[in-house]
Amino acid sequence: MKYAKIAYATALLSLLQGATSCDVEETLQGQLALDQIPRGDPAALLQGVYNAQRDPIQGCVSVFALEEVSTDARIMPTRGPDWDDNGKWRALFNHTWDGNNERVRDTFNQLEGIIFASTDLLRFEPTVQQQAEARFLRAWATFLLLDLYDQVLYREPGEPLNNLAKVRKGTEALNYIVSELNAIQKDLPDAPVSRATKDAARVLLMKCYLNKGVYANRAAPTFAAADMNQVITLADEIINSGKYSFTTNFFDNFAPNNGAIGRENIFTQENTFGNAGPTRDFWKFVSHYNMRPVDGYNGPATTAEFYDLFEAADKRRGVAYDIAGGPANPGRRINVGFLVGQQYNLTTDAALTTRGGAPLSFTKDINLSETGADLEAKGIRPIKYPVDYVSEGKGGNGCENDHVTFRLADVLLMKAEAILRGGTGTSAGSYGATPVAIVNSLRTHPSRGASSLSSLTLDVLLAERGRELYGESWRRQDMIRFGRFLQARKDKPQSDPKYLLYPIPKNQLDINLNITQNPGY
Repeated sequence: MKYAKIAYATALLSLLQGATSCDVEETLQGQLALDQIPRGDPAALLQGVYNAQRDPIQGCVSVFALEEVSTDARIMPTRGPDWDDNGKWRALFNHTWDGNNERVRDTFNQLEGIIFASTDLLRFEPTVQQQAEARFLRAWATFLLLDLYDQVLYREPGEPLNNLAKVRKGTEALNYIVSELNAIQKDLPDAPVSRATKDAARVLLMKCYLNKGVYANRAAPTFAAADMNQVITLADEIINSGKYSFTTNFFDNFAPNNGAIGRENIFTQENTFGNAGPTRDFWKFVSHYNMRPVDGYNGPATTAEFYDLFEAADKRRGVAYDIAGGPANPGRRINVGFLVGQQYNLTTDAALTTRGGAPLSFTKDINLSETGADLEAKGIRPIKYPVDYVSEGKGGNGCENDHVTFRLADVLLMKAEAILRGGTGTSAGSYGATPVAIVNSLRTHPSRGASSLSSLTLDVLLAERGRELYGESWRRQDMIRFGRFLQARKDKPQSDPKYLLYPIPKNQLDINLNITQNPGY
């Protein structure tokens, strides 16, 4: 029996990790009936569900790609022969995707894999806490699918696999998430932040209430005072716990040892060398080939418009960050944040060059297609997770940076927004009771070092969320909520409203008559 349990957990995890090339539910339907599946070990299966989050949520090619590359914060240019990838990145940035886009298809399948695995675990008599954690992870994946696609496939625990999965949409799906989180919160643990906790459930509930009007009508959302007050109440519960505080350095939250020093973090995914998700992609993708020992892929950048949201003194824009096991950085060069201008060897302080021998000087100017002699150096490079040089030195089999999902700063910004949208201001902690006071408590903290705002509008708040949360997979959601996602920007015209949602992938439509394609596709 022990072998059967391990085999089942391993097989299921393998299916989940391979969801980019196959549909988990379709595969299981075609190969196994419920009475043929070995009885699983709930603890092993639960860990499998946690691990199944890694590929869709940690890396740069699934949830991150759909939530960030579709916005002003991230551009994935084709550089000569590099990074063309059949145009899938240009389609995301330009809002010209369809249901055959690889990133659209695979993200849907991966998130549905998490829902299947967390639901299936419930058949195997988990403890009360294990059941609560599995249901939280299912609610989290459901929320992401709702946000991106507005449709979520599901089955009940133990339901025959040859039954077509049912579908929840829009407000129905949101109400389900809220009911699940309220039901399980008391049974979740208080710690650690790398597991589903009571506070993680509170933050996800905040996201639900803040976006409730969006999921009812994305083109013209409204915000009820009662929903905003729920956001404020949940924020105050987190603030008043006293468990979270600003770090000494903003980038401590994302460092290789952020599990110990990231005091703002509320929900993370734990990574250790040899047992980690693709969080290292956050520095590998943007670093130039010659930025050893990283040896990057020289791909994505940020737009000049997004970079210009920051004041020069704002430390979130970039600092020289001391990394354990990293190079000495004798020139105190900016190595986290936004890399712009001449780049240097962080051991010798010698100026770096491109492969052709030209100065490696990252410029603001960037286009979706770059063909000139300077194509390798075009674009400002965002690195939010400090490089784990120790892991890179071992061969780069993962990293020690825990992936960050929820942070105190996001809680404060959501509270400020809820008050600005009609909620009743409250004073919790030392952050103030008005939107501008709350935001200034964040901006002026020494870890950020930005100037104090005299007033706060929704547009200013959206910009502040961009400055604080760039690269954390919230930009698209925020821009939709603030009515800015469809607007024209460099290299992208005004978008059709259908692009407020991603299409349901064709492979899902072909196998399930319960699904209908999203409008306009």
